[in-house]
Amino acid sequence: MAQITKDTIILDVLKLDAGTAPFFLEIGMHCLGCPSASGESVEQACRVHGVDADELVKKINDYLASK
Repeated sequence: MAQITKDTIILDVLKLDAGTAPFFLEIGMHCLGCPSASGESVEQACRVHGVDADELVKKINDYLASK
């Protein structure tokens, strides 16, 4: 089973499972293809968007585990 961490790069999360995109859209990250998203970690994106990184990682890992 694949899992991510706060240090995982967003592009790597999307490559792992494109179905994770809605989780990023929910936090206001609407430019998933932009250069920032390509190189930003989950934690960095959460900091910019005022979201708890641990909570987002848990949601994504729960989603990945359910597949």
